[in-house]
Amino acid sequence: MTSNVSLAAVAAVLLALTLAANACTPADREALLSFKSALDERYLGIFKSWSGNDCCTNWYGVSCDPESNRVADIVLRGESEDPIFEKAGRSGYMSGTISPSLCRLDRLTTLILADWKDISGPIPPCITSLPNLRILDLIGNKITGQIPSDVGKLRRLTVLNVADNQISGPLPSSIVDLNSLMHLDLSNNRLSGDIPSDIGKLSMMSRALLSRNHLTGSIPASLAGIYRLADLDLSMNQISGSIPAQFGSMPVLSTLNLDGNLLTGPIPASLLSNSGLNIVNLSRNGLEGNLPDVFGPKTYFTAIDLSYNNLRGAIPKSLSSAKYIGHLDLSHNHLCGPIPNGSPFDHLEASSFANNDCLCGMPLRTC
Repeated sequence: MTSNVSLAAVAAVLLALTLAANACTPADREALLSFKSALDERYLGIFKSWSGNDCCTNWYGVSCDPESNRVADIVLRGESEDPIFEKAGRSGYMSGTISPSLCRLDRLTTLILADWKDISGPIPPCITSLPNLRILDLIGNKITGQIPSDVGKLRRLTVLNVADNQISGPLPSSIVDLNSLMHLDLSNNRLSGDIPSDIGKLSMMSRALLSRNHLTGSIPASLAGIYRLADLDLSMNQISGSIPAQFGSMPVLSTLNLDGNLLTGPIPASLLSNSGLNIVNLSRNGLEGNLPDVFGPKTYFTAIDLSYNNLRGAIPKSLSSAKYIGHLDLSHNHLCGPIPNGSPFDHLEASSFANNDCLCGMPLRTC
C-alpha cells in the first residue's frame, strides 16, 4: 500500500512539473492580465476564461509557441462565427484602451483586436519594439492619436489594418520601410498630409486602401512600380494633380478607385487600355479632355465610373467592340454627339449618360 501511495505521489509531482513546463511564462501571464485590466467586455464574458496559471491553455483568443511556451498570438474579433457569439446572438462590444503592457510580449507575432466598436486611446508607441510582429489588425474601433512614427521598425509586418478608427496626423515617412508589408488598410480615418513619394518601396504590397481620409498632395508615381499591387483605393480624399500615366502599365492592377478627389488633367490612354484592370472609378474629380479611344476586343471591365468630371467630346465608337463592360457611368460631364449602338450601350440606363452637353441616341432621345 505504501509503495502504491508513493508511486501515485511521484506521478502527481511529475504531472505537475510537466504542466508547469508547458505553461506560459509568469511574465507573459502578467502582461496579458495587465492588458485585460485596461479593457471592459461585459456582454460575452470572453475574459472569464483568462484565469489560472497557464495562459497557453483555454485562454480565449490566446495561443502560444509550442516550443517556447511564449505568447505568440492574440486574436480577439468582435464579429465572429465563434459559438460564444452565436449563443449570445450579438456582435461584440468592448471599451477601454490598449495597454502598453502588450509590449512586454516580445514573441508576439499576431495582434488582432478588431471590430469592438469602442476601444479608444492611442496605439502604444512601444508596439514598434515587437520584433516578430507580422499582423496588426485594429479595425473597427475608436482609436485616436497617430500611427507611431517609427512603425517602419516592424520589418516582418505583413498586415497593417487600422481602418475605421479616428487616427489622425500624417503617414509616417518610415512606413515605406515595411518591406514585408502585403496588406495596408488605413481607410476611414482622419489622416492628413501627403502620401510619401517613395511609397513604391513597399514592393510586396498587393492592397493599398487609404480611402476616406484627409490626404492631400499628388498621387506618387512610385506606386506604379509595385509589381504585386492589385487593389489601390485613394478615394474620398483631397488629392490633387494628375493620374500617373504609369498606372496603365501595372501588370496586376485590377481595382483602381480614385473617386472623390481634386484630380485634374486628362485620363491617361494607357489606363483604360490596361487589359488587367477590371474596376475603375474616377468619378467626382475635375478630369478634362476627351475619353480615350483605346477600347477593343480585349477590353473587359466590370465597372467604369467617370461621372461628375469635365470630360468633353464624343463617346468613342470603339467602346462597342469591347468584350464586356458591365457598368458604365458617363453622366455629369460635357460629352456631346451620338451614343454608339450595340453592347454595352444596349443594356445601360439613361442615367448613365444624363447631364451632359448634347449626347443623343438610345437610351436618351434620338439625335
